[in-house]
Amino acid sequence: MEERKSGFQQIDYTLLFLLFVLMCFSLLAIYSGSGQYYSGDPSYFVKRQAIWYVIGFVVLFGMLIIDYDIFKNFSYLLYGIGMTLLLLVSFSPLGIFRNGATSWLNLGVTEIQPSEFMKIFLILAMSNLLYHITVDRRGKNDIKSDLIIVAKVFAIFFPPFILILQEPDLGTALVIMSILATMLLMSGISWRILLALGACVIFGVVILVWLYFNYFDIFSIFIKSHQLDRFYGWLSPYEYSAGYGYQLVEALKGIGSGQLYGSGYLQGVQTQSNSVPELHTDFIFAVIGEEFGFIGATILILTYFLIFYRMIIIALTCNNLYGTYVVSGVIGFLVFQIFENIAMTVGLMPITGLALPFVSYGGSSLLTNMIAVGIVLNVGMRTKNYMFKTED
Repeated sequence: MEERKSGFQQIDYTLLFLLFVLMCFSLLAIYSGSGQYYSGDPSYFVKRQAIWYVIGFVVLFGMLIIDYDIFKNFSYLLYGIGMTLLLLVSFSPLGIFRNGATSWLNLGVTEIQPSEFMKIFLILAMSNLLYHITVDRRGKNDIKSDLIIVAKVFAIFFPPFILILQEPDLGTALVIMSILATMLLMSGISWRILLALGACVIFGVVILVWLYFNYFDIFSIFIKSHQLDRFYGWLSPYEYSAGYGYQLVEALKGIGSGQLYGSGYLQGVQTQSNSVPELHTDFIFAVIGEEFGFIGATILILTYFLIFYRMIIIALTCNNLYGTYVVSGVIGFLVFQIFENIAMTVGLMPITGLALPFVSYGGSSLLTNMIAVGIVLNVGMRTKNYMFKTED
């Protein structure tokens, strides 16, 4: 016997409401933090963000129409499209150099950031790979088969990772790494292999530090000068307050002045004086911290936690392994990106140029995140169709 409800009755409306809360944070903060950037129209950026949100919700609901299992059949094709776009960014005249990196692609009518969409394509491709490997293994676990899994996952991971890293876009490359880590953790491979991979990462960091002190020319091949400047600005922001650390110092001043209740909407001294560069994008959390205070920032963070809680429930209740992998990958990259953005704004992590999901201004980023949530809702909607199914 099987109990069914209509499709729209099974949408996680709590998750949709939480997205609406983030949209409100986004539009309010962008309007406050971007008015000084575009003298012709102070609401220029917030209008564009509102349009992107409308497009995003249309795409999100469009994702619900298609059974997510179909994405599995087209996952490698989408991965190939993503790789093609990344190659065009790096090796064609269509690539746009901006803010120290060639990450944007000029399509004539608009510009897109292919690395953003590659996050989704990579999750779909890795989930497809792990799904078929898991089915084929049929419970047989040994070191040899685990190593084969790792090799296949890395074969999918490295091409986009290298292309994104050489743009150079270290922030998005780290997000891609977070997807890799999440998928490997979900793959069920031996903890010994996971520890060995972790040790390799630590060893790589040690080698970079050694190269920095002994062979700086070689070190500079891997870490670009502007990335190193950001690192210096993070370690000693007040020492470099007139240069590398300026953005962080001004952001900390704004967040600190917000105290418990905030200075009031459109009343933040740092925000309204345009003291913090990129306020409407990478450093939008500083706007929220200054004008809405600790309480406003806490509400924002709690909203994120509730979103992850709803997503985890969907992943745990999913009766399709492919769906579980996909939702886990989405959770992995969103958790890392949100943590890194907020942490860099308050000085806990180096500045990487990552946007705050659903809040920072940006069409490609917002559309990618809305697609990701649409897929998660799709998984949850179709999982519940079979929760009451019993064998006759």
